[in-house]
Amino acid sequence: MSEQTPFLRLENLSKDYGQGMVLHSLSLDVDAGEFLTLLGPSGCGKTTTLRIIAGLEDATEGRVYLDGADVTKLPPEKRNLNTVFQSYALFPHMNVFQNVAYGLKIKKVPKAEIQQRVMEALQLVQLTGYEKRMPSQLSGGQRQRVAIARAVVLRPKVLLLDEPLGALDLKLRQQMQQELKRLQKQLGITFIYITHDQEEALNMSSRIVIMREGRVEQIGTPEEVYEHPATLFAAGFIGQSNLIHGVVDKVGEDGQMTILSEGVSLPAYAEKEYHPGDKVVLCLRPQRVRYGSEPQHGLDLQGLILDKEYSGGMQHTHIRLGDTLDIRVMSQSSELDSYQIGDKVHVGWSIRHAPVVPDNPAEEAQ
Repeated sequence: MSEQTPFLRLENLSKDYGQGMVLHSLSLDVDAGEFLTLLGPSGCGKTTTLRIIAGLEDATEGRVYLDGADVTKLPPEKRNLNTVFQSYALFPHMNVFQNVAYGLKIKKVPKAEIQQRVMEALQLVQLTGYEKRMPSQLSGGQRQRVAIARAVVLRPKVLLLDEPLGALDLKLRQQMQQELKRLQKQLGITFIYITHDQEEALNMSSRIVIMREGRVEQIGTPEEVYEHPATLFAAGFIGQSNLIHGVVDKVGEDGQMTILSEGVSLPAYAEKEYHPGDKVVLCLRPQRVRYGSEPQHGLDLQGLILDKEYSGGMQHTHIRLGDTLDIRVMSQSSELDSYQIGDKVHVGWSIRHAPVVPDNPAEEAQ
């Protein structure tokens, strides 16, 4: 395999179950050792994509290449991939050791090697000493670790994970996120992970693929998709944003411009070219906004505090710019201020942290 060839390549994958296309010519390259997350709402095609990679579904059109070889027509057991599902699917009549060893026994691996590999896998998922316990004696998190051990013991080239933490409570899910990151780094194998949880994707991934209606909406690192959304859908789906609809008023140098929204002139920045009159959306993260008694970030904007709320270590402030343009601001509780509802304040943000995307009515209507 040449250096230019990706470890896993999906080439123009389409899938039609007979009731319309679920995937539309989806193409994607994945590097060896990546932690790649497919992120999107229910029905966007992420599970279908994963099942096609695994060989559990046939693509209507397109090809799958793994490590330089075309595996499109190969059955699942010939692809050297393993899948971990949300339902752990452990054998209830087998103990932990037997569950993890099952795939190796099917492959007729020698007993001594089975013993060694199972114990190594259990050590990886921090379940040493649990070999004789039955699934019914384990917590949800422990059962999920057994399912992961059962997959990694086979030493797959790629581990596919279909919302594996979805059944766990919030605290355990957060703990398992860290476990999976540690495990992936330790093993060095490629993880392809499915979730609809944005925070989970941002915390764990080396790259995120945002999917929508069977298509790739944006691909990038967590920082790229969060700080530089490429579309209105991506901006609204990842994290919280003030999505301010407006029209380009003036265009300056180096991507700087001003946008008119509800009678207010707002500074903005875009990496692509826009022209006066273009309809756009300013994507302003609440965490990026600052306010005070002096101009903020060199911007000459003033606002009126409409409301303040405190929740979970964060303060949420609602501010009105002009007559009708309302924005939300989020700050740490340690930054609690003495401003009251009805106070006038200066408002600002770094324009590099407030990207602009096209305002596409057809896109919103889909």
